[in-house]
Amino acid sequence: MTNTFWIAATVLIILALAFVLYPVFFHRTSARKQADLKNQNLMAYRTRMKELDNEYDAGILDDDNYRQLKEELAGSMLDDVPENMTSRPVVSGRKSAMAVALVSILLIPAAAVFLYERWGAMDRVEQFLTMQDMASSDEARQAQMADLSQQLRERLLASPDNPEGWAMLGRTYMRLENYEDAAWAFRQLATNVNGDQRAQAVAYGLAAQALFFQSQGTMTDEVRAAIDQARQLNPDEVNALGLLGINAFSQDNYREAIRYWERIETVAPDHPQLPSIREGIREAYTRLGEQPPAPKGEPGPSGPGVTVQVTLADNFKGQVPDDTTLFVFAREAGSRQGPPLAVARLTAAQLPAKIRLDDRYAMSPQASISGAREVMLTARLSRSGNVAAQAGDWQGSTDSPVPVLEDQGTPVELVIDQQLID
Repeated sequence: MTNTFWIAATVLIILALAFVLYPVFFHRTSARKQADLKNQNLMAYRTRMKELDNEYDAGILDDDNYRQLKEELAGSMLDDVPENMTSRPVVSGRKSAMAVALVSILLIPAAAVFLYERWGAMDRVEQFLTMQDMASSDEARQAQMADLSQQLRERLLASPDNPEGWAMLGRTYMRLENYEDAAWAFRQLATNVNGDQRAQAVAYGLAAQALFFQSQGTMTDEVRAAIDQARQLNPDEVNALGLLGINAFSQDNYREAIRYWERIETVAPDHPQLPSIREGIREAYTRLGEQPPAPKGEPGPSGPGVTVQVTLADNFKGQVPDDTTLFVFAREAGSRQGPPLAVARLTAAQLPAKIRLDDRYAMSPQASISGAREVMLTARLSRSGNVAAQAGDWQGSTDSPVPVLEDQGTPVELVIDQQLID
């Protein structure tokens, strides 16, 4: 790519030389043609004048005719000379033209290179080309990505004023799982955007994330220091909030994890990882034995659905641990193997539980409970936490289809009254 740049530059220099040299050579040829035409007209005029003089001396022409013919000859000569022809001093020969051409050939390329080296941005061009190559890389080109990242690193060190380059280098190191270098690159990014507090906070938050991955999920002093740097600049920096939530959840401090993650919902409603964050919030509420609230920005219980009252049969009470995952789901009537139209996740500790299955719990926009007329309901206590049925799970289902209604008065009773066997 760099070779292409220099080839294009050479072509442009040649065009510049052509603009300079063309008048030097071809203007001289045009002037010579004009001079030849003038000389020919002058010779013809003199020849004809001599003939008139001879005829007058021989008595062939009288005074009036002689004078009239001389005036007509002078007029015809003026007509043959172009109006724009002016008398110019002739440039001193071929040597002058060659001197101008030689100076131009040497001076124009040298001046172009010198001025580009002084005011050009070849380092930026090389950084951009390397970034383009890196952006087109995939998993099958890991080795090439490592080489390209090293090239970009060297160019950024030589010309560090490039926030986009540092950000790309950090993301590339993250993809390569080179978390230590990723943290270093993000710190360089923070230095590069000094003066923009929010951008600087994001850079420190990304550095904290890289260090957190490097420590395999351990909240080290270095990770905490990077989080503190980010939150000093912006208390709501989402990467730092996410790490604090993960750390709190891993220590069974679910209430604190909820607080951090719900803050992300508030300050970054368009965050690309919001579905995962909401799932974490829901799981934290489940671990606390509480009904998760409707996610922020989503509608509350409304629209077509089914209200379910789930209970556990008396003969199973005392056998099911409180932290056993409880799934309550609805499938379209007549579709035993089809995907669920709505799935809610609770725990055994929440039994008996009352829940409204509506489009808030849809598996996908294309398969929602509001689009069905009747559904079959199932409640399953899963030992493994997997929604797929396994031996040893406890389960209960409705015997007949349940209508999907806009406003349902009495909940549908659903009793978990059997244990699955092989």
